[in-house]
Amino acid sequence: MNAFLGPLDSSGGVPPLQQTRVAAFLISAHGALARRLAIGTPATLKFGWQTELHSQLYRETEIATLMMRATSWVADLELAPLCLSWETAWLPKPVEGVTDWSQGLLIDLAALAHAIHAAIRPAALLPVEANAQDPFVLALRRIEFESSRLIQAQIVFLKGSEFVPIRGSVNTAVERRHQQVRDLWEAMLKSIGVQCA
Repeated sequence: MNAFLGPLDSSGGVPPLQQTRVAAFLISAHGALARRLAIGTPATLKFGWQTELHSQLYRETEIATLMMRATSWVADLELAPLCLSWETAWLPKPVEGVTDWSQGLLIDLAALAHAIHAAIRPAALLPVEANAQDPFVLALRRIEFESSRLIQAQIVFLKGSEFVPIRGSVNTAVERRHQQVRDLWEAMLKSIGVQCA
């Protein structure tokens, strides 16, 4: 097992099979966030926090489409069952201790987004010798940069004063989503010969 993606090709690019698997995972995760945000964002914004949902919707869409275009895709026969397991994992989960169904969905969405942006650090997988001008390499760095910005909104939302009475339930939801995302990310990396530190 390696700590980084590779071995790199002669131009400093990541092998296409590794690109395909990593990109598929990232597209699945960020695409799921985009879908859930699209459903949860109202057509007419009435509250200030809804503008953040709108903004995040388009950032998640940008991340997914960037990965689609920056990846050197190859056939991967293991991808269909992997994608099914990932897509199932991103489905909304009830938050124990929260009786308001819509509030529970928003908490779960924010917990999942927080986990995806915090637990997945794709640029950390790049060896120093990776070609800095390679589209896939640039895309991974861009995703990590955007994630560091997007996570701030989830932190503000999840730490909001309206959740003080249910703080334990919110924390449990965040921890559960973090563990789930970490487990899936590490399993995917292991399947392409990369060991998380």
